[in-house]
Amino acid sequence: MANQRAFRRGREDGRVAGPDGNQEEAMTAVVNDGVRHAVEVRFLGDFSLFIKGSPVERWRAGKARNLFQYLALRLGQTLTKDRLYEALWPDSPWPAGRSSLKVAVHALRRVVGAHPDHPGDSGIQLVSRDFGYALQIADLWADVDEFEELVYAGLRVSGEDGEVARARLRAALELYRGDFLQGETADWIVEQREYLKSLALRALAALRADAMGRQGFADLIDICRRTLEIDRHHEESYRALMAAHGSRGELGCVRSWYELCARRLRTELAVEPARETERLLHSLLSRAEAPASPDGPSMVRPRPHLSLPATIAS
Repeated sequence: MANQRAFRRGREDGRVAGPDGNQEEAMTAVVNDGVRHAVEVRFLGDFSLFIKGSPVERWRAGKARNLFQYLALRLGQTLTKDRLYEALWPDSPWPAGRSSLKVAVHALRRVVGAHPDHPGDSGIQLVSRDFGYALQIADLWADVDEFEELVYAGLRVSGEDGEVARARLRAALELYRGDFLQGETADWIVEQREYLKSLALRALAALRADAMGRQGFADLIDICRRTLEIDRHHEESYRALMAAHGSRGELGCVRSWYELCARRLRTELAVEPARETERLLHSLLSRAEAPASPDGPSMVRPRPHLSLPATIAS
């Protein structure tokens, strides 16, 4: 947590630094930290909790797991009982919610060994106040914390130090193994999910711009396809793919990506492709065809360099 707190402070004031002020050492500590933490939590994709290297797999009935997830994201904060009721039991009457909260708290303490008065071997302590509860963990690693810090650290140097930015953003995306608490539908989960998804898309946008600037065709393809795994309606990625293949004279791929884009937008969102997408398709197809020659049929001339329209990089 020390490294994560250092990064959080750095992000707020626009820098990243370790205890001695060395920015690169701070990042290296986060990326290369091989020390196993007492408590490790993964929220991205399938949820998992490890305490001292052992997985917690048998959660008691009720909301104990969701209570841990909600409190762990707000570590150290005392959350009112009313707030917990609204988040975890939004459709239940409050008298029933009050009883359910007590049951969830009791179950959570038993599952993770979170003694209310002092932390056990795990370093987890669920503290009760007159008006709410706070979760305290002495040594916690959470994938969402590291993901967020790496994205902001990479974006800060994007355009200044391409190699460092790429390393940080790619490390962040390695942690993004799926949607936040995928499969769960509570409002607070959906809100956090969309926020983290937007960060992943920002990281991919920066990597896409970097690949275009380096004429990195293979990287660009991979980045766009990863983007579409997260957001299958991301039209800028379809345009980047069309332009990249068009620069190589691969007109079949150009049309295939356009048709996939159009089909998904029409059938899943009931909208048509943007005018920029339509114009790009016609521009690539017409530009790739040489004028007819009296000596033979027209020829497709692949362009030697990856040159993408400015609208794609936005």
